[in-house]
Amino acid sequence: MSPALALAFFLTAPAPVPDAAQIVQRSVTATTNDWNAAPGYNFTERDIIVKHGVKTVKKYQVLMLDGSPYNKLIAIDGHSLSRAASATEDRKLQQETARRRSESPSARQKRIAEYKRERRQDHALMAEMARAFDYKLVGQENVNGSPCYVLDATPKPGYQPINRDTKVLKGMRGRMWIDTQNYQWVKVRAEVFRPVTFGLFIAYVQPGTEFSLEDEPVSGNLWLPSHFSVRVKAKILFVSRNSLDDETYSNYQPAAPRKLAAK
Repeated sequence: MSPALALAFFLTAPAPVPDAAQIVQRSVTATTNDWNAAPGYNFTERDIIVKHGVKTVKKYQVLMLDGSPYNKLIAIDGHSLSRAASATEDRKLQQETARRRSESPSARQKRIAEYKRERRQDHALMAEMARAFDYKLVGQENVNGSPCYVLDATPKPGYQPINRDTKVLKGMRGRMWIDTQNYQWVKVRAEVFRPVTFGLFIAYVQPGTEFSLEDEPVSGNLWLPSHFSVRVKAKILFVSRNSLDDETYSNYQPAAPRKLAAK
């Protein structure tokens, strides 16, 4: 083969596909960067909750207010609030702003620490998926216009959960769609296929429990959640508890600094 032909072949040959472990590790780095940046954005959240057969649908404007979010109600069951109800929500926001402005340093620290603790719990379940599963690259697909690696995930033998929340991963299996360019999680689906016990056989999560997560690009290489859904089938003290929580996120905007004046 001539040097020119060899160079042409090199330039046109497809790039080698990373193995499953490399893809997952790169995706963990990308999603961690996204998680760190997320508190810098306001957004709109639509919640559908079904519990004990009762369905509620609410939409919120989620605003970062001095270190933690505030959910301002803007619609119920697909209808915008009335003028009077909207004015009430405006007053609630003003009251909360005033409350945070006047809170003591210790109260402020406690409020922000609670928010960060909840974020860590949510992130831990996603981050632990890299350790909890064995992954197999099964192909490539386009999802919402993004070319993706498709990986199947099955429980890793000997995995030890880091806390009670991540214990559920021992009984789950799933599939991930990871963007081939930026290694972002475009979509994740997982389901419980065998019961997972919590405590002294007092409660356990049953097969039929499932969750899905979808992310979308927001700015540059920053991707943030666009949809999250979790369906829970569980028994607590032998009583069945079923619920559905479906959340849609949109209209991400950089949160303008809202420095609250000192008392």
